[in-house]
Amino acid sequence: MELHFLDLAIIIAYVAFTIWIGIWFKSQASSSIEQYFLGGRNLSWWLAGVSMVATTFAADTPLAVTELVAWNGVSGNWIWWNMLAGGMLTAFFFARLWRRAGVVTDVEFLEMRYSGKPAMWLRVFRAFHFGWFLNILIIGWVNLALMALLKVFFDIPDHQLIFYVALAMGIVLIYVTLAGLRGVVITDFFQFIIAMAGSIVLAVMVINSEAIGGLSGLQAKLPDESFNFFPDLQFSSAEGASTILTLSLGSFLAFTALQWWASWYPGAEPGGGGYIAQRMLSVKNEKQSTLAVLVFQIGFFCIRPWPWILVALAVVVLYPDLPREDARFGYVLAMRDYLPTGLKGLMLVAFFSAYMSTISTQLNWGASYLINDVYHRFIRPSATQKVLISASRIATIVLALCALWVTTRLESISGVWAFIIECGAGLGMVLILRWYWWRINVWSEIVASIAPFVGFGLTQWVFSIWDPSWKDGILINPKGFIFTLVFTTAAWLLATFLTKPEKTETLERFYKKVRPDGFWKPFQSGNQTGNIFAMLVGWLSAIIMAYSILFATGSFLFLKFEEGFYYGLAAIISCIGVIWSLKIINKEQIN
Repeated sequence: MELHFLDLAIIIAYVAFTIWIGIWFKSQASSSIEQYFLGGRNLSWWLAGVSMVATTFAADTPLAVTELVAWNGVSGNWIWWNMLAGGMLTAFFFARLWRRAGVVTDVEFLEMRYSGKPAMWLRVFRAFHFGWFLNILIIGWVNLALMALLKVFFDIPDHQLIFYVALAMGIVLIYVTLAGLRGVVITDFFQFIIAMAGSIVLAVMVINSEAIGGLSGLQAKLPDESFNFFPDLQFSSAEGASTILTLSLGSFLAFTALQWWASWYPGAEPGGGGYIAQRMLSVKNEKQSTLAVLVFQIGFFCIRPWPWILVALAVVVLYPDLPREDARFGYVLAMRDYLPTGLKGLMLVAFFSAYMSTISTQLNWGASYLINDVYHRFIRPSATQKVLISASRIATIVLALCALWVTTRLESISGVWAFIIECGAGLGMVLILRWYWWRINVWSEIVASIAPFVGFGLTQWVFSIWDPSWKDGILINPKGFIFTLVFTTAAWLLATFLTKPEKTETLERFYKKVRPDGFWKPFQSGNQTGNIFAMLVGWLSAIIMAYSILFATGSFLFLKFEEGFYYGLAAIISCIGVIWSLKIINKEQIN
């Protein structure tokens, strides 16, 4: 398919605008690595929050949601809706602490909280694991989604796809290497607006098409259970409970009650981490750190999904012969078939915006580990800021080249979500408790990082010999996930009590700087009541508020007005709890 001149003009104007932003902020980003990787710790909370939402809106996200909904109906989204509790926990229990820590990266935190060579080597390992290995795999994953878009939309031959991906990455590199994080978040803001606008326009055009006949027509053409917010729960993983639509009770509880705090997942780390920590560290003060994460969670769960869900439901009607394994391409087919000239260009810009916002964050965040936690910490500790900025730009380019090479080697991303979730089972609780319990030590975290792989290996290659259902994964059968969780928890608890606590001076220094609540009695002086109750109220209220907004929106879209009214009322009442909690917590703000 060829684009009209108007479509091409929209795309060219967008590319020129992003490059101009990189040039505009170049001098500001070049002054120090704090400017380059943290925007000088002076970003506004709303900008940091929107930037986090934009980062999670990747080119593959609408396609993934389309696949989930096509297979399982609206309730298929619980595979990621469950992460809300962990995200809100970060907002109320950890955002202020990260801002107080004042580190450049979350792995630098390891040598603040722990001591000795084990802490040093854990920091190095995490820097390479997150900043290089995992990072380039994620970028490769997102590149595959862009390639799928280009192939379906333009019918580009397979051997030419990598050239267009390289061109897109080259555009991202220009403004990322020039402007650093400030350029990333400014472009994220505009990219998110464009991406959401494109998604909404596509949803309106598709739903109002003659083939669908509006929202009432959509409901008439699909079974009622396709529109349910919650799956039809069964008390066992009986035959037929192989999708989220008919999920076993154990699997649903594993999603909603265990996964959000127990399992590590990029962008949804218990306690915050990765680029989420980077944004929390980049705002002006503790209060703004909390607000930034709140904006992120509301945007992530309440604003983004419904345009994608509506198109995904329509895809089931429009393309009934589309093979199950190709369901995600239905979103791109809808773009191709139902958008007129001009709007095709807008939608492509929306997809490129989603792609670029994710890639730019991954490159800047990954380079921050390699420079701050490896190069500056061990190779050139006395390097000037000018040298560090040059090294940062080189590291960003190297990461992009490595990711491009990995993209040519990847064939499929199926099963990656479940694999990462299960291989992080049990680590999450250590990431939470290291802030709130002085007895957690470096060996707790090391063992909790290794044990999930051992537990996963046992379920997949040992226990499955006697019972093949151990290989079913968390979606169908949660017992492998639960075993790994219990195994990992027992392992790190044993390691904690069989090894010595961290050095007293390390713990005192950490407590004095961060002033966490919780179990720090040996290091507390005087009466310290803390704000645990207020944080609990805020956390629970925020969870209810976000889910209520999410389901109220869906209820009104599906013409269930009475149901939508009650969800809306719950959102308003819970919002009062959030506001009260924030007032109490912010009384003791430390800038």
